[in-house]
Amino acid sequence: MVGTPIGNLEDVTFRAIETLKNVSCIFAEDTRHTRKLLNRYEIKTFLKSCHTFSEISRIDVLIQSIGSGQAIAVVTDAGMPGISDPGSRIVQACRRAGVFVTVVPGPSAVTAALALSGLGGSHFMFLGFLSHKRGARKRCLNDWMDYQGPLVLYESPYRLLKLMDEIEEIMGDRNIFVGRELTKKFEETLWGTPSTIRLAFKGRAVKGELTVIIAPRTRVHGDD
Repeated sequence: MVGTPIGNLEDVTFRAIETLKNVSCIFAEDTRHTRKLLNRYEIKTFLKSCHTFSEISRIDVLIQSIGSGQAIAVVTDAGMPGISDPGSRIVQACRRAGVFVTVVPGPSAVTAALALSGLGGSHFMFLGFLSHKRGARKRCLNDWMDYQGPLVLYESPYRLLKLMDEIEEIMGDRNIFVGRELTKKFEETLWGTPSTIRLAFKGRAVKGELTVIIAPRTRVHGDD
């Protein structure tokens, strides 16, 4: 399981590069996306697609390949496989089959955003992507509204402003950190209440990868 950059292609470890060069095959969430990383570091390893909808069907192929003596790397488009991305089912299947699994750690949008927000502290709750369904999203926010640490989640640019409405409705004027396009050329970080975030996008479209952190009710940005 190999971590890859969340944006800037220079955010890759030496070990990740060497691993991707030396394995027999790379199973990638999107081969076109991963090809950009491989081209940047002149890596010629063969790629196979392994996205959310094909992960289960690829498991047998992967285990058979390892059984024949091949070393396989699993990557996703950004960050760590198996963290709100394909990969966890592969690890579980390998464990059941007695196949050795190890990790080459790398960047994570979760920890990058926490570091930038100043809310890292001693604990947090990662909620991943909330449901597309309004009722389920609201229930999740309601379930976690009293958690005494930051709530970290990923969100689509198409639903960010809707999320701000839902947070305001359920949690009130919580402080929120939004990291957009982290480590990329147009990186942007925003801090404020839901209304502040909405205002920041007035007159322009929300674009890019988003990591959202909801501050706990008792925490105010800047407090000691």
